[in-house]
Amino acid sequence: MRPLLPALLLALALPAFADDAPKVQALGARLEHLEYPYPVTLFPVKNQGQSLEMAYMDLKPEHPNGRTAVLLHGKNFCGAYWAATAEHLRKEGYRVVIPDQIGFCKSSKPHTFQYSFHQLAANTHDLLASLGVNKATIVAHSMGGMVGARYALMYPQGVEKLVLVNPIGLEDWKAKGVPWQSVDQWYARDLKTSYAGIRQYQLAHYYDGRWKPEYDRWALMQAGQYEGDGKETSAWAGALTYDMVFTQPVVYEFPQIKVPTVLIIGQRDTTAIADGAPPDVKAKLGNYPELGKEAAARIPGARLIPLDGLAHSPMIEAPERFYKALDEAL
Repeated sequence: MRPLLPALLLALALPAFADDAPKVQALGARLEHLEYPYPVTLFPVKNQGQSLEMAYMDLKPEHPNGRTAVLLHGKNFCGAYWAATAEHLRKEGYRVVIPDQIGFCKSSKPHTFQYSFHQLAANTHDLLASLGVNKATIVAHSMGGMVGARYALMYPQGVEKLVLVNPIGLEDWKAKGVPWQSVDQWYARDLKTSYAGIRQYQLAHYYDGRWKPEYDRWALMQAGQYEGDGKETSAWAGALTYDMVFTQPVVYEFPQIKVPTVLIIGQRDTTAIADGAPPDVKAKLGNYPELGKEAAARIPGARLIPLDGLAHSPMIEAPERFYKALDEAL
């Protein structure tokens, strides 16, 4: 496995932007002060005795091909980062639906909630049903891959194709030796969220040590939720959803996925939840070249499209290469 970017290089990289780092604006716990690239609708959701709102964008094509693509976001991203991909698909005739899951971005972030991928998948299914979408292509990135896999397991009749883009959850971190943390520990950690920390993490894992100015908008979108009066709400939602991601692996159920599946895997990705793990355990995690092959072998009939030289977010890092792979997948 290729080693992570050395800590020394990260330390050298940080001072270069420390003095002229972009100013983080307080965007609100639900991104109230950020306009999305397309109109946002709030879908009413009744979960666990609570009336909640699930934000989504719904793009209609000029020349419909009769198909719908649903784009599922990662944990550290929001639906807005799919805008360029959505436009690419819309030009090809797809209707494109982009939800923010409950607990993320412009959707409700309830203080008391039992998060599960089953619940997020069920909410997504209800949203699509309300839009008259009975069958869709699910394109799912990072944590969205865990939602997408669960969706395919729960609603196989509603999935035309499942496209997993550098999904997390291809391994069980807990079973591999990463220690469990309480929600309170995750909360304390998330309260320290900052632009500098986000950039340092993404530099190492998402972009293989190569930062471009255009990546800042997505780091600032995440950081802005933790500024001002949105901090505690966002940190608590982050803690609850970290617990969900860590304790609810779907990898063991991959052999039960019965829908056509394609994995698009940036081969330089090293993303893994490894907080508190000893160095020898961390060194074995996030080996996406191997994890992608293993997942493709375990999901019946799955196909793997490797993207050499790209890391966790190929749709941001190299859009045209990603679109080519996505078109091949579809």
